[in-house]
Amino acid sequence: KNTPEGIRAALRQLREAAASAGLGDVELECAAEYYLDEFLGHKLADGTEMLTFGGDKRYLLFETSYMNEPLNLFEIIFDLQGRGYQPVLAHPERYTYFYGRFAEVEKLRRDHGVLLQINLNSLAGYYSPAAKKVAEQLIDAGLVDFVGTDTHHLRHTDTLLRQALPLPHMEKLLQLPLLNNTL
Repeated sequence: KNTPEGIRAALRQLREAAASAGLGDVELECAAEYYLDEFLGHKLADGTEMLTFGGDKRYLLFETSYMNEPLNLFEIIFDLQGRGYQPVLAHPERYTYFYGRFAEVEKLRRDHGVLLQINLNSLAGYYSPAAKKVAEQLIDAGLVDFVGTDTHHLRHTDTLLRQALPLPHMEKLLQLPLLNNTL
């Protein structure tokens, strides 16, 4: 299991490797993505340290089940905000429980203050045609706050380079006031 200590230790190793490779001027930081389940609620209640990004903005990246909407979604969002975190929902385009319910995604963003981070490979249809469609809708509606890659292996980077980057929605995406450049 990942812990803040373990993640920070890996960051130290990465920084050392980057410096040894002559990349010492590259700024490297760490954070975590949290799965919204009953354990996240316990961590919040216990005051467990959460790894955030964005410095004092305290952006907290979280994800849910792809298939089932969590019963405690709004409770956890409220708890996160009450504890000074800014919730950021990872890859909202991939949650099938939101398919056909775009107004609810808009409401999550506009009424509940949850920032949205789409996955760039979704634009290439890597996960599904439906995820691609929702990612495009989010871009068209101007609801994307961050972009990420969710890259776990080289196959993902190849898809980014060859399929996602040349797409028209990539250009639209880059016209949005994304928060990535504020980090």
